[in-house]
Amino acid sequence: MNKTLFEDLKFKVLRSGNPVFLYIGVNTLIFVVMSLIGVAIFLSGNSATGFNALIHEYVAFPVSLSKLPLRFYTVLTYQFFHDGLFHLLFNMLWLYWLGQIFLDFLKPRQFHFVYLAGGLAGALFFTLAYHTFPVFADSVAQATVIGSSAAVMAIVVATATLVPDFSIRMLFLGDVKLKYLAVAYVVLDVIGLASANAGGSFAHLGGAFLGFIYIKALGKGSDWSNIFKRTPKAPKMKVNKNENYKRNASSKASTVAQAEVDAILDKISKSGYDKLSREEKETLFKASKH
Repeated sequence: MNKTLFEDLKFKVLRSGNPVFLYIGVNTLIFVVMSLIGVAIFLSGNSATGFNALIHEYVAFPVSLSKLPLRFYTVLTYQFFHDGLFHLLFNMLWLYWLGQIFLDFLKPRQFHFVYLAGGLAGALFFTLAYHTFPVFADSVAQATVIGSSAAVMAIVVATATLVPDFSIRMLFLGDVKLKYLAVAYVVLDVIGLASANAGGSFAHLGGAFLGFIYIKALGKGSDWSNIFKRTPKAPKMKVNKNENYKRNASSKASTVAQAEVDAILDKISKSGYDKLSREEKETLFKASKH
């Protein structure tokens, strides 16, 4: 029986195990629902301005420290709401392009960590900047940040740090290495610190910083995403004859394979993806499919 479009989307977003599809799906669904509510308000003869203000008040992340005790949850919600179609579109395109490359080399658990921690770092940078630089003093009471840009920036920079010489083809530019793409992205945000969207630029830089230091720490053997690891259940003691040997052999093979993958990832962090041999690339590709 053929799957319906809804069933296909439901599978990709919720059951495929691919966090890229999960976050794109959640962000898009929230945007569509909010937009439809805005349309309903407009057709009823009212202005949607009040509704948009309500969204910013209760789901955007506020820089005012006095609001945080009651709006603590916004450090998460702000990462899934957007100000407009193009805001959503560009974020989701970058998340799809770079997120797929990220998952070719690292695990879904690590993707979840970088995305969510990148959003957290973005909110932190935004808050620190507005409470540090005098130019923002008059804006502290009402300033907010909204959108997944900081989280997406964390994925972009993490991927570029992991495989800096990996190239993607861009319209009008041809093949561009990820390290140049990430640098250009960061430079644009630094320039944007003097614009009307300075808060957004600070949040982007926070996400970029998180993505960069996460990969550097990973290269040194410290995987911060282990906080998301599930505690394994105690193994059953009863085994059939010969199965204990097979299980031990499989466990040893898995350990050896993981050690080989870790060594390859360490080599990538030091020398870049292009320095891998064909055998190492094949090993990494096969490991990413399990």
